Amino acid sequence: MKMRSCAVAGMFYPREPSHLEQLLGKFFSGTRPVAGNPLGIVSPHAGYIYSGQVAAHAFAAISRDFAGTFVVIGPSHRGYITCVSEVPWETPLGVVDTDAEFVRALDIETDEASHRDEHSIEVQVPFIKYRFPRAQIAPVMMGEQDYPGAIRLGEKILAAVRQTKREVRIVASSDFSHYVPEQKAKDNDLFAIEPLKTLDTKEFYRRIAERQVTACGYGPITAMVTACAGLGAKAAELIRYATSGETTGDYREVVGYAGIAVI
Repeated sequence: MKMRSCAVAGMFYPREPSHLEQLLGKFFSGTRPVAGNPLGIVSPHAGYIYSGQVAAHAFAAISRDFAGTFVVIGPSHRGYITCVSEVPWETPLGVVDTDAEFVRALDIETDEASHRDEHSIEVQVPFIKYRFPRAQIAPVMMGEQDYPGAIRLGEKILAAVRQTKREVRIVASSDFSHYVPEQKAKDNDLFAIEPLKTLDTKEFYRRIAERQVTACGYGPITAMVTACAGLGAKAAELIRYATSGETTGDYREVVGYAGIAVI
């Protein structure tokens, strides 16, 4: 059977299963669910030592007995087109099945080769396997991130949910500011995130452009928010914000990470 193999295990997160399990357990201790049953989250995709704690706070916002389909939207860091994957995904903790029926209902080109080395989706999958062992995934890699394209992707997800009647939670994989002083990262990132609290994606795009915020997954975030709004979400909540400086001790050039729940 074809399978999407781990590309960044041993780099972004531990390859050894017991080490990975121990680390995830540590990340999730002290997290809590969010009132209102979130339909979507923003979760970062850096190495776990930098952003794993923020990602755990984002995933912990979702009830841990969720056993449906996680639609995981990650940006392409190599310039590939928007495409989906239909094969199961390997993690050090075991295989996560892909909801092939839902993926086909998205009506997006399948391209397994483009997914092979991209980390933005892979980094989310061990969190799902650990926390939601019965859940499936629908991996969507986003190429062009223009605003109309992000809205279209959100609408395709919404149409697929209605067609398949699946219970879904949508994960937008994104880091925020890259390699700027910590105070600038924090100011710009929180400035960009503010309009998401009322699900105002147009203003989110405007602010990203105004401050030239180097968030890598603003398109996936907008697609996720669009789909969640269609499913009845009314607001978003910033659960956790951190920077790489908190791990490295270097505050001159940091990457910003945000965990956000859409409710």
